[in-house]
Amino acid sequence: MKGTNFNMTQSPAIFLGTDSGATTSKTGGVWSDGTTISTRLLQQPTNAQAGTAAVIRGWVDGISAYLADNSLSWDQVQGVGLAIPGPYQRYGVLDRSANLPASFTGWDVHTEYSQALAERAGRAIPLVVGNDGNYGGVAEAQRVRGNSQSSVLMLAPGSGLGVAYIDSHGLPLDGDTLAGMEGGHMPAPLHMLGARTYPCGCGKDWGCVEVYTTISGLPYLLAEKLEKYPDHDLAKTSAPIKEKVLSLRSLAQKGDPLATEIFDFQARALGFHVANLTIALDPTFVVIGGGLMDPEATTDTFRARYLGIIHDTAMPYLWPTQRARLTIVPASLGDLSQAIGAALVALYKSRG
Repeated sequence: MKGTNFNMTQSPAIFLGTDSGATTSKTGGVWSDGTTISTRLLQQPTNAQAGTAAVIRGWVDGISAYLADNSLSWDQVQGVGLAIPGPYQRYGVLDRSANLPASFTGWDVHTEYSQALAERAGRAIPLVVGNDGNYGGVAEAQRVRGNSQSSVLMLAPGSGLGVAYIDSHGLPLDGDTLAGMEGGHMPAPLHMLGARTYPCGCGKDWGCVEVYTTISGLPYLLAEKLEKYPDHDLAKTSAPIKEKVLSLRSLAQKGDPLATEIFDFQARALGFHVANLTIALDPTFVVIGGGLMDPEATTDTFRARYLGIIHDTAMPYLWPTQRARLTIVPASLGDLSQAIGAALVALYKSRG
């Protein structure tokens, strides 16, 4: 209850995470030993269009709802993590983001969220802020590494390409301005892929990997493939391009040659990127996330083919010791990964 004293012998400590997306925000939590409190997805609208104050109210209300849903109290909360897309001007202060209103530029989210948490809890609560993709990697790394201290690389293709590297302490490589591991905006090896240079939404024109591995590049890849398949149904329909590209995953799972070629191409592009990043970072595990790895959205056959192409593309370019030990696996936490990862970072930081 608000204002009461925390008693560790009566109420176990918990650490919570807020994952703030462009449209929805999610809340997750862990106990002090790092185990997940609940795998039930709890989310609410971000309400970014209503301004920063409304967003923060939603985050705090999300925590209150999570506590009530799990029969917990604010007195047990010993730290909070916030996973939010960058870029940042400095720690906890947002820069211009493609996912948020322009008015959010310069928002000191760390200070304002800290103040709101203290007001609701009746005491100061330590807050950590980080990139949402990095925090998602923290949670997936905890799952895959078990009790080992192996490092983990995560790549999550979706609308864009999330990339995270998690070190032996379970923490992400953030960089000096929280812009570390923006691996989606490194150049793809276009000569190896036999691909044209496509523009990226980030503004770079050198062929960002993200364009060749995610939904963002599907309009370009589809247009190119339709030159080879002029009689395909997608060449004849007047449906919007967004509808066409979103149909590709379903078509590929039905064995459609055009769609299958596109996802095979994306898997090869991601495989080359896995090799690049493995040479640089030397992880033991590579976790592949995103919607293509969702068991509710894709078949076992589709996922096995996709992962197999990534593996077979990457392996020839690794050092022999890396080929012997590198393990590529699908992600397991889905939409909960970033909220749970934020909670875990709050926990890890509390240990000093």
